Amino acid sequence: MLIRIGFEITVTCPVPVPMLLALSVHSTFAGRMIGSDYVRNSSVDDLSEYTDLFGNRVTRATAPAGVSTFWSDSIVEVDGLPDRVQPGLRQARLQDLPNETLTYLVASRYCDSDLLGDFAWKQFGWTEAGWPRVQAICDFVHAHVTFNYKFGRPDKTAGNVLAEKTGVCRDFAHLAISLCRAMNIPARYASGYLGDIGVPDAGFDDFCAWFEVFMEGEWHTCDARYNVPRIGRILMVRGHDASDVAMVTSFGNYELTGFRVWSHELANEEDESLLLQSLETRPHPQQRGLGGQVVTAAYMTTA
Repeated sequence: MLIRIGFEITVTCPVPVPMLLALSVHSTFAGRMIGSDYVRNSSVDDLSEYTDLFGNRVTRATAPAGVSTFWSDSIVEVDGLPDRVQPGLRQARLQDLPNETLTYLVASRYCDSDLLGDFAWKQFGWTEAGWPRVQAICDFVHAHVTFNYKFGRPDKTAGNVLAEKTGVCRDFAHLAISLCRAMNIPARYASGYLGDIGVPDAGFDDFCAWFEVFMEGEWHTCDARYNVPRIGRILMVRGHDASDVAMVTSFGNYELTGFRVWSHELANEEDESLLLQSLETRPHPQQRGLGGQVVTAAYMTTA
């Protein structure tokens, strides 16, 4: 399956502002890529990239004074299969977990799992340990939390989400992660592209947050927001929670004046030259994109 992915973010800065942009496909992506998903900006001459401790590709840039646009546009090939559902997966004993997974058992900035232990064990202690327990947590979060962009805010913890029963996709992930950690299941935050492939078209695309749990020697994808297997999920970043993977971290003030994302399934064109040619022009703004939707500070931070 071929999927065209990309974004366009326009910022207005009063003075030059150094930025970190976590907006590229994750370093572990092993599929075919046509074109390049590097972050670009024709007004910036100091773009460079590094890989952080989570394997996320981060672009360093200094946005100039005035208006400028960061963007990326490429085509990736994925297997076209939905997320795996594995009800037989068992939960490991704590003493058997690999050392590198233990950091995903403790509380982090937005995942206050240390405060949710009593609730988690009362709510899910009866469930079968392993995948059935994770699925019960996803079912609960999916039913408990109402999604709307207006409910996003930069200081919202999992405990807040549980109490307020509202949030954006990152809040669904944070609450599910926290409940898993409270029950000794390593869980980490993930985010990336997830277009409307195999589901009704929502009319616009956005980046999406989900989470991963560690069982039987592997990390497995889970999604409490949609709570159904999805097709075409393309990982960009992962970490303890959203604080590790903000889309834009700025070291100065800026105004976000434009933001849109595209993630579209394409016909299986065999002529790569034609696919490259299609990337010479970005999708028209009216084709897809958030348009006037509010972009929550969940993914935009200012240092």
